[in-house]
Amino acid sequence: MRRLAFLTLLMIFPAGALSQQMPMYSQYMMNRFLLNPAVAGYDGLTTINLTAREQWMGLPYSPRTVALSADARLIKAPPRRPGLPDRRPLANLFRSGNVGIGGYIYNDRSGLIDRTGLQFTYAYHIWMQEHQLSFGISATGFQMKLDERRMEFEQDYDPMMGTIGKALYVPDVNAGVHLWGPSYYIGISSTQMLQSVLKFGHDGLQDFRMERIFYLMGGYLFTLENNVTVEPLFMTQTSFNSSFKFDVGSKFYYGDQYWGGLTYRSAGAVVFMVGFRFERLHFGYAYDYSLNSMSHQNFGSHELMVNLRFGDTQRRYRWLERY
Repeated sequence: MRRLAFLTLLMIFPAGALSQQMPMYSQYMMNRFLLNPAVAGYDGLTTINLTAREQWMGLPYSPRTVALSADARLIKAPPRRPGLPDRRPLANLFRSGNVGIGGYIYNDRSGLIDRTGLQFTYAYHIWMQEHQLSFGISATGFQMKLDERRMEFEQDYDPMMGTIGKALYVPDVNAGVHLWGPSYYIGISSTQMLQSVLKFGHDGLQDFRMERIFYLMGGYLFTLENNVTVEPLFMTQTSFNSSFKFDVGSKFYYGDQYWGGLTYRSAGAVVFMVGFRFERLHFGYAYDYSLNSMSHQNFGSHELMVNLRFGDTQRRYRWLERY
């Protein structure tokens, strides 16, 4: 079992294990804030999103992720009344109508590794006629530890594993830029910018450094007849030490109530998506079908998303200058 724990660590944190260092999502286009902090509050809405994902269902210790995020645009501060003192020293910084904030918490279990992370985001949006340029930065951190409840050592205790059972706390920084228009969006972001160092064990394992990962994501909306809209989209991710990976596909909308989609993932999967809207609630489901030999060993990957949106009325955001 000691070898199993050792191999688990090597699979998750080698220089080339890009896909395992960050949680994986299939419906990221429905909540781009998960990958780009500049998206926080970009549309003037307050959004709460819950995503639950189980990868390679049926395999023991398969990756599981649960993520809860929220982001909002801070409404514009009301004008100062004539004759009264200005008591808003931070109004220009936080209540100008240009600021977005957000938060993100997740738990990601992969094999024997259990990781819980937090993110706090500040974004600033600049309106340029029909386009909006946004910048965002996030302070992040996560706790990671080996789940000893699922471990049983067959032999005497190995000193090499002496510190693996302890929790590690790792801070980092994410940043991004996002350009948005009435019919398109494109954004670039980077996670784990500080490339924090993780240290496991004593003599048997060396230091592992988190990779700086870069994302490029975009989409364009085409309106067709019969209230149908098509959105071709793409997402790429890479780092300095790992191979280039990409997703490419399309989503199809029928009015603003129903949608479906199909995405090809270069890592070896096809993703099918469906969803619908009920008032302020948006529900989405994605199924990943592996294109490699693993497809015969599991029941695929399943992802559920629930999205709640507020603030699409002028009365609620009467001080927010948008569009």
